[in-house]
This record gives sequence, C-alpha cells and structure tokens, in this order.
Amino acid sequence: MKALMLEAYEHLQVIDMPVPAVAADEVLIKVAACGICGSDVHGYDGGSGRRIPPIVMGHEAAGIIAAVGSEVQGYKAGDRVTFDSTVYCGKCEFCKRGEVNLCDNRQVMGVSCGDYRRHGAFAEFVAVPERILYKLPENFPFEEAAMLEAVAVALHGVRVSQLKPGNSALVIGAGMIGLLTAQAARAAGARSVTIADVDAARLQMAVDVGIPDTLHLSGNDLVAEILRRTGNLGVDVVLEAVGRAETVVASIECVRRGGTVGLIGNIQPEVPLPLQRVVTREVRLQGSCSSAGEYVEAIRLMSEGAITVKPLISAVSTLEEAANWFSRLHAREAGLLKVVVAPGKEN
Repeated sequence: MKALMLEAYEHLQVIDMPVPAVAADEVLIKVAACGICGSDVHGYDGGSGRRIPPIVMGHEAAGIIAAVGSEVQGYKAGDRVTFDSTVYCGKCEFCKRGEVNLCDNRQVMGVSCGDYRRHGAFAEFVAVPERILYKLPENFPFEEAAMLEAVAVALHGVRVSQLKPGNSALVIGAGMIGLLTAQAARAAGARSVTIADVDAARLQMAVDVGIPDTLHLSGNDLVAEILRRTGNLGVDVVLEAVGRAETVVASIECVRRGGTVGLIGNIQPEVPLPLQRVVTREVRLQGSCSSAGEYVEAIRLMSEGAITVKPLISAVSTLEEAANWFSRLHAREAGLLKVVVAPGKEN
C-alpha cells in the first residue's frame, strides 16, 4: 500500500509498505479521509517529541472496513466507520470507569514516542481494534467524518467543565478545537457563547459556523471587555483552547467567582498560576484530555447540523500532495485551518 512516512523531521515521503496484518480483535480499514491535526504539525518538526521518525502519522480518520479479524463480531466488511484516536486497553481501572482517555496502557494512533510506535492513517489502509470503532450513517461524508475526533475532544472539554444550560461561556482561541468547542458549548445549552482570538480571519470562521459574538482581543484588553459586559462579575465558564501562559491567566481573570476554567489547550508544558486569585475567588481549574466516548454524541450533533465542520475544511489533499500541505500548515499560512488527506484521491 501507499503511505505517507515521516522519514525525518520536516521530511515526508510517500512510500510503499506492507498492508497491516489484522489481529483477531482488529479490523482493516480502507482509509477514505484523514485530517491533519495540529499535533501532527507539531510532530512534523519534532516539537512535540511524540512523532519520532520513522512514523506514519494520522489519527483523525474514517473509511470502509476491508477485512475483519476472527474474533470481531460487531462489524463486517463494507461497514462505514470511524475510530477513537486513543487505543485504550479496556481492562484497567480507568477503562472500567469509562475514563478510557486516562487508560493506564493508552496509546494513540499515528504516534511514536519513547514507549511505543503505532502507525496511523495517512495511508491506504490502517488496522485498529474493534473496541475503538464507531459506525457512520450512510449519508455522512467521509471528509467531515475525519473531523469527528476533534469534535469529540471539544464535547469532552465542555462536558468535564460541567457547563450547565443557561450558563455564559467564553472560549479563548479560535483554532480548530476552539471553534468546535464554541459550537459544543452552544449545543450544551449555554445562553451566550463568546469567542476571542488575535486572528481576525479565524474569528470570521467562528461567524461562519454560527458563533457571531467574537472579540478580536487578548490579555488585559480581553479581561476588561468581559468584565465590562458582565458588570464586573465575569462569565460562568471559560474554555481555554490555546494553552499559553497569557491565555491561561486571562481565563482566570475572565471567569466569575466560583466559576470554572476548562483547560483544553496544551502548548506550553508549564505556565505561571495566579494562585491567590484562584484560591480566594474559589475558581475551579479543570483539565481536559482527548475524549472519552463522545463520538456517538459527535456523530448525532453533526448529523443534525448542531455542529458544522464543512466551513472549517480548507482543502482536501492526495497523499502525494500532503507533504506540501504540511509545510504550509507548519508555516502558519494565513487562512489555512484544516486539511484533510484522502488516500484514494487522484492527483
């Protein structure tokens, strides 16, 4: 089969490699679409340390089952499916509690680190365990299905923040996850959803997906505006989708006393914490990692149009064109947000 291999940092090459062998509990998927995630771009240049070459990246994918292992019972060849990016064991204490994202033996598709190497879906075929599969409706476009992993991440971030119907919400960061998180907060019943970013083009994308309340502000200016709007109270829930020191601090300053800051962004490994502001205002800080079964809800909300992703897809690429798109994403080309790779697409 053809696969896009990260042979060295910032060097991707389409190569021939064997079709993956299928274990008894696995299925073989003919990949129809696989999104380029921001984590793949950080892995492309070695920045994350979690895409050590050689590795076939890609974990946001969907396709058609080509073959099933001998123990697979719930799926058959021809089924349209997507899959969780997390390969969880299903046996540890966390998995038994439904916290599969916190699995003791967690692996991620398309990741190569010091502990494991697991080739992903920038390839014509990929093998995955049955336990992480989800069936797709017949009329669900594969290119949009490649966004389900990101939608599930957004839904999980909103869920663990315990946002309640009628709450006010602020999303900081209008990247892919921020744009989806804003839609997830709206779907959860927030009475108001505001999204803030320093990039006007991305704020326009927020408008395009139905989030018209945008703020082209950051730092102290953002805090001042939120406090002005709320009579110095702050919002009920802030969903931080950047992961930098300045945005985390701004999140804490924008939330009301007794409110929650959901920490979804994860760029800087350490940030300073205004501890007294958190303690004396009884602010709840809630981390959010990946997703934990929100795929079913993601499929439903996208099918119903409550969450839309089509305006966020900048391009659909062949495998052969994908290296160029990686380079453009790495360079932070203006207006470029999500590129989906379609391994079966002709040049």
